Amino acid sequence: MKDILETFYTALSDCDGQTMASCYHDDVIFEDPAFGILKGERAKAMWLMLCESQSGDNFNVSFSEIETTENIGSAHWEAKYLFSQTGRKVHNKIDASFEFKNGLIIKHTDTFNLHKWAKQAMGIKGIFFGGMQFFKNKLQAQTNSLLDKYIEKKKLP
Repeated sequence: MKDILETFYTALSDCDGQTMASCYHDDVIFEDPAFGILKGERAKAMWLMLCESQSGDNFNVSFSEIETTENIGSAHWEAKYLFSQTGRKVHNKIDASFEFKNGLIIKHTDTFNLHKWAKQAMGIKGIFFGGMQFFKNKLQAQTNSLLDKYIEKKKLP
C-alpha cells in the first residue's frame, strides 16, 4: 500500500490527474475542508481538475511520513502554489488518512487548518472570516460548482 501512496503523490507533484485517479477505487470517498465529501467519479474528477489548473513553477508538492498497513495508511504533504482567484502565495500543510480495498484507495481524508489557508489565499477576508462555518460552507459551494462545470465541460461520468 505504500507504493500506491507514493504513486499517488508523485503523480500529484507531476500534475498527472489520470494516474492519481487510477489509484482510487471506483467507490472512493474523499473529504477535505475545501470540497467537503466527494464520492466515486467526482473525487477522481476533482484531482483531474486541480492538476489541469496547475502548471510549472507556480505549483510544488512534497510528501513525507507515508505509513501503511494492509488496510490503512497516512501521509503528510505540502503544496505551494499561487491561488488563482487572488494571485496570493499559499503554503498548505496537509495530513492525510487512507483506507484501502483491493489494492486501491477506498477512503481518503485530507485535514488542514482552513483558517490558515484562507489567510494566505484571501488576505484580509481570510483573516476575518476564514475560521467561520459560513466561510467553509461558501467555499465548498464554490469549489463544487467549479467541479460541476469541469465535469460537464469534459463530459465526465
